[in-house]
Amino acid sequence: MLAAAGIGSRRACEELIAAGRVRVDGAPVLHMGLRVDPLTAVIEVDGDRINVRGDLVYLALNKPRGVLSAMSDDRGRRTVADLVADRPERLFHVGRLDADTEGLLLLTNDGELAHRLMHPGFGVSKTYLATVPAPVPKSLARRLRAGIELEDGPVRVDAFRLVQEQGTRAIVEVVLHEGRNHIVRRLLAEVGHPVERLVRTAIGPVQLGGQRAGTTRELTRVELAALHRLVDKVT
Repeated sequence: MLAAAGIGSRRACEELIAAGRVRVDGAPVLHMGLRVDPLTAVIEVDGDRINVRGDLVYLALNKPRGVLSAMSDDRGRRTVADLVADRPERLFHVGRLDADTEGLLLLTNDGELAHRLMHPGFGVSKTYLATVPAPVPKSLARRLRAGIELEDGPVRVDAFRLVQEQGTRAIVEVVLHEGRNHIVRRLLAEVGHPVERLVRTAIGPVQLGGQRAGTTRELTRVELAALHRLVDKVT
């Protein structure tokens, strides 16, 4: 089962078990050939949860501008479902991005993990690059970290930095774990820097990188394990 999950060769997996580095439901595996139910068992190698279910899919999508974060639309507009129409699985998006916002969106059929990633109690951070009017004062980072009052309550960023400033435009990076609608756009507009373009570049440990717009890729084992670490620490 471990070999099928891409952990290593059969011999390498046996060595991991012999070294006590494999756990099932929190208990170390003490002998070879232990039978487990892949639908219910939590299997970990060196503390990282491993996906051994062949039916579960985890994708990173670079959502283009103008595409809806929905799996269908009664008005016939383009949705993320159109970008994964060739997939046989019934997928759904983890959270959403505004139609005008580009960048990283996770798609999966793992309802439990998706629920935890979207739940505000787990505080999974999201990173954005925003194009805004320049100049951006040095004091803005301090203001945003201290908190800004919006009509539906205060919001504060986890991190903020000026990436580039040229002429009348600047690019800033915003990190926060808020999930309210249009939160980045509303926040920056409130401090006098309305967003011209917005791209989400990361969700927790998963990075968009150089992935082309409109394409998907499967999450790596390392990325998936890191996501589980984020949401499994809170019960």
